[in-house]
Amino acid sequence: MEFYLKHQQVILRSVGVFLLLIGFVIHFWTIPKEGLSKNERAAANLARMEASVAGSSSSAKQQKKPDTSKFLKELKNTQAKQAEYLTIIMMLLGGGALGYSFIRKKEED
Repeated sequence: MEFYLKHQQVILRSVGVFLLLIGFVIHFWTIPKEGLSKNERAAANLARMEASVAGSSSSAKQQKKPDTSKFLKELKNTQAKQAEYLTIIMMLLGGGALGYSFIRKKEED
């Protein structure tokens, strides 16, 4: 405890800068890029191939697969919101710690 009290400003400034830096890095890492990802492109190609195979085959009835696209969209949206909230919280905590380290303390003698 004595070490913390002695080096409180340095510790708070270091933690504040670290949290701000990590918050910005995670925020810009998770921003969606333009265009389709490799997974989305592969899923589109697979759907196109399945449609062409289903159209060309005139065999017996095929079982219909359950539609999971709505679930996947909701999952991706939820994950994006969680990442955004996490980065906002990290940046607020970092800014708070950094700002708090610059507040002058009254020295009691």
